[in-house]
Parts: sequence; structure tokens; C-alpha cells
Amino acid sequence: MKRRHMLMGAALGLSTAIAGVPALAQDGTFKIGLILPMTGPFASTGRQIEAAARLYMAQHGDEAGGQKIELILKDDAGVADTTKRLAQELIVRDKVGALAGFGLTPLAMATAPLSTRGQTPTVVMAAATSSITEQSPFIVRTSYTTPQVTSKIAEWAASEGMTKVVTVVSDYGPGIDAEKTFVSTFGNAGGEVTDTLRVPLQNPDFSPFLQKVADAQPDAIFVFVPSGVGAQFMKQYVERGLDKSGIKLLADGGITDDDILNGMGDPALAAITGFHYSAAHDSAKNDEFVQAFQEATNGMRPNFMAVGGYDGMHLIYAALEETGGEGGEAMMDAMKGMSWESPRGPVSIDPETRDIVQNVYLRRVERQDDQLWNIEFQTFEAVKDPGKTGS
Repeated sequence: MKRRHMLMGAALGLSTAIAGVPALAQDGTFKIGLILPMTGPFASTGRQIEAAARLYMAQHGDEAGGQKIELILKDDAGVADTTKRLAQELIVRDKVGALAGFGLTPLAMATAPLSTRGQTPTVVMAAATSSITEQSPFIVRTSYTTPQVTSKIAEWAASEGMTKVVTVVSDYGPGIDAEKTFVSTFGNAGGEVTDTLRVPLQNPDFSPFLQKVADAQPDAIFVFVPSGVGAQFMKQYVERGLDKSGIKLLADGGITDDDILNGMGDPALAAITGFHYSAAHDSAKNDEFVQAFQEATNGMRPNFMAVGGYDGMHLIYAALEETGGEGGEAMMDAMKGMSWESPRGPVSIDPETRDIVQNVYLRRVERQDDQLWNIEFQTFEAVKDPGKTGS
């Protein structure tokens, strides 16, 4: 009981301290607390975002708005309780001016109350559930939202004459977002989703779900799974002969994640995906980004996590320049409505939702020079998140 009282007292002390944290940068240094899963099953997310953030600093220097920028990296191993504890420590002890990172939805959600209480701008560089920015007025996103991408995949499927689709999604926030968005958008376009299948997030076996798809014989299957699981799904999809069944495979682009695409081999060639970034995006800005990223990481190919981290750093730097180094509410106000040219194409921050507005691309996997690439063939310009109207 005594230990419990001590822990409760410590938590109350941290909460009180957070409430009193000033919004202004201190001593001419603006600290960014970068919280990422650097170990555990989602370590590839952390690796990509950290590399992109450090690349941005290497290219643009360590000063913005008259402040010296200091990046403080913390590993939450993908555990929400750890994320929350680290965010508390970064705000109270390290006096960070901004938080950033957040590889998964529960990690961003856990931090939201602290962001509000501390008036700490929080840049979500990866997590994709639509409702995240609604949890705090101090959250802004530079990754994407699942409905943003899924809505355009569904529109495209209907425009191509597909009338019956089965959805297969991982059973967690972004997967459920994807399922609901596809069902709604495809239905409004005249199509029918004949079955919605949810696969356990932990230790997924897609075989029984793929058998249901084979038995149903839809025009297409729509899939959303976390990027690291894409290779396993594609392997089982081909093993069951669905790639030769006439059933088209449509998916969120995480399934053919650039970071692991080459290792997936020929099964990946079956996929048609929608996404906001490809390492093969045809622009001078992206060519420079990919080359610099690979040079800085011994050849690692950047993926959508990397571009979310890179643009997140750009947003922080640009906001500090706008405010003359001031953080807190002034920094959040500066971020709203900002626009710039990203390696992914033109982007902006929706001033109402604080979500990123960006192009969504339809892509096919193609083999070029003995490597696999996500090749864009259609563009939907300046797509907002349809999952919410404001916050």
C-alpha cells in the first residue's frame, strides 16, 4: 500500500509538472523527443524514421528559427505504456519543445493527453488511424491516414468495373478503418462487399481466410495488413493459386513496403496497391532523397515511414522559422496550412484536422534492372482524410 501511494504521488507530480511546462524553447536550444520502436517486432519502422530524421538534419543543419536543434531518441519497443512514460520524461525532465515519431496507433493515442497538458506539438510520423489527431489539438500528422488511401482504391476498383469484393484486414485500428472506408466508398459507387474478414494481428495465418475468398469468387480482394506482414500474406496468396484465379488483389501500399519489397520476390507482382509514397516516384526531389538516404544507410531503400519522418522534420523546422523559435501553441498555429514539395509530391497540412493533404497513387509492382519497384500509374491529387470533417 505504501508503494502504491508513492507511485500515485510520483504520477501526480509528473502530471502537475507537465501542466506547468512553458511552451517556449529554453536556453537557445529546441529539443525534439523522437519516440520510436527501435527494438521488438516493429524495429524496422524506427530504423527508417530515425534515419530520415537524421538525414534531414544533416542536409539542413541543426538550427531553425534562431534555435539550436537537438534530437533525443527514445526506444519504446512498440509498447504504449513505455511510450507514455518516455513522453512524460521528455516533457518534464528534458524540456522538449516537440514530440515526434509514434510507429503505431496505440503509441500515439497514449501520448495525446500529455501533449495537450504540456502544450507540446506532437508530430505523428507513422501511425495511420484517422482519429489520432482528434485526441489532442497539439497533434499533427505527416504520414497518412488509412481512409485517405483506401477511399481512392475503392473508387478506382469501381471505375474499373469491379462489382463484388471481399475485404481481408488485420483486426486493429487501421485495419478496421480500412474495412469501413472500403465498404462505404465501394458501396456508394455501386459495388458490393460480399464478406468482411478480420485476421488476428498477433501470429496471423491467412490460409483459412484466403480459402473463404477462393470459395466466394469475387472480382477482387481488398487487403490491409501491417507492412511487415505483407511478405507472409503474399506468399500464402500465391501458394493457394489465387494469383492465377482471376481474382484481382487490391491493397494498401504497406503490403508491398519498399523496405522489404525485393525480398518478397515474384509473389509481389500480383498486387495493385494504392499509397502516398513509392521509392520509385518520378521526381527530381525524390531521386535526390532516395540517393541521399541510401548513401547514409549503407544502401537501405527508404519507405513510407522514412518520408513521414523526413517531412515531419521539415514541418518542425519550417514552423520554428515562422515563429522565430517559439514553440507551444504558436508553433501549432504556424503548422496549420503549411505546404511544401515533398519527395512524395506536393503536400500540405489541413488547418482544420491537422492531417496531411497529399496525392494518392495507384501502383503496380514491376521488375526493373533485377529489382522490384512500386510503379505509379494513376494519381489522385490533393486527397484529404475522408474519415473526419474537422477537429
